Order: sequence, then C-alpha cells, then structure tokens
Amino acid sequence: MGFLMSGAPVRKQYLHLSVYSCDQSDGPVVTGSLAVRENEISKETDIRALAEMCLSCGHTQHHASIASYTRHFLPVEWQPVKAPSPGDVAPRVELDRVPRE
Repeated sequence: MGFLMSGAPVRKQYLHLSVYSCDQSDGPVVTGSLAVRENEISKETDIRALAEMCLSCGHTQHHASIASYTRHFLPVEWQPVKAPSPGDVAPRVELDRVPRE
C-alpha cells in the first residue's frame, strides 16, 4: 500500500536538483523539481518543475545548451511543513543584487 506509520500510508516528496552552465555568463544555472512517491517501489507522480536561474547573473535559462554539461544531484526527501496540493506553484523569487566591491 504505502509507507506505514501507525497504520496510515505515507506519501514522500523528493527534491531533484541539476546544474548547468549559463549561456550568458557561464555561471551555474540551478534548476529543480519536486515529485511524490506513494511507496518505495512506485514511480514518481505529481512532478512539478521549479524555477531555474543563473546564480551569477540572474538569467533565466530553461534548458542547457548542447555544449553544456549538466550535473544531476541525487534526489533527497523533502517534507514540507504543510502537505502540497496539486495546484500549488512555487513562487519565483527575485534576489536583490548587491554590487561587489
């Protein structure tokens, strides 16, 4: 059925992260997704893409270029404080740019 805790099935949410080079600044573009598993052997469902952004210049690049090498990190369990609903969308965060001295 599912992971059991006190007789109730438990869904687990996983965070997937990838990094590739930015076409504009050659900096690291971080992209992620969240997915849910009903049990240990089920496929992931409710896959939701998260925002992607270059950490160097702030450029939003949706895919790695052909010449870029993508590094995929192992998925980690990510349990939010409140249970996600299928209609939730992660908000896009704008970072204040502080000039470097």
